[in-house]
Amino acid sequence: MKRIAKAVWNGSGTEGSGTLSTPQSKAFVDLPYSVKLRFENEDGTKGTNPEELIAAAHAGCYAMALSVGLEKQGYKADSIETKATLSLDKQDNGWAITKIDLKLDAKVPDISEEKFGEIAKASKEGCPVSKLLNAEITLDYTLN
Repeated sequence: MKRIAKAVWNGSGTEGSGTLSTPQSKAFVDLPYSVKLRFENEDGTKGTNPEELIAAAHAGCYAMALSVGLEKQGYKADSIETKATLSLDKQDNGWAITKIDLKLDAKVPDISEEKFGEIAKASKEGCPVSKLLNAEITLDYTLN
């Protein structure tokens, strides 16, 4: 399975801007992003940034992984709400994603705290986006 996202950037790094799109699902098309939106628009009301999208992907992936993990053990959640808070920090060698905090609020009938914790932790480790943070990244490029 392959999924595609597309970024278009115009102009310089600090003064330019771009758009992000998901051409397969069309979940978002030409969503604006820029350095200014990334670092100066703290409320995020005028566009998005890569870190917000990574946090959204992680929250969604984890909630789904937990649901599947519960189902495999014979449980069905009434609800799973996951909030992912990504920390982007300035370091000596530039900016780095230093942490993602997952906050989970779930309603699962007839499960013990211990069993739920076991499944929740295993789901965090098994979530493909969690694994991505340690994945090989390849690059294929064309210079025109």
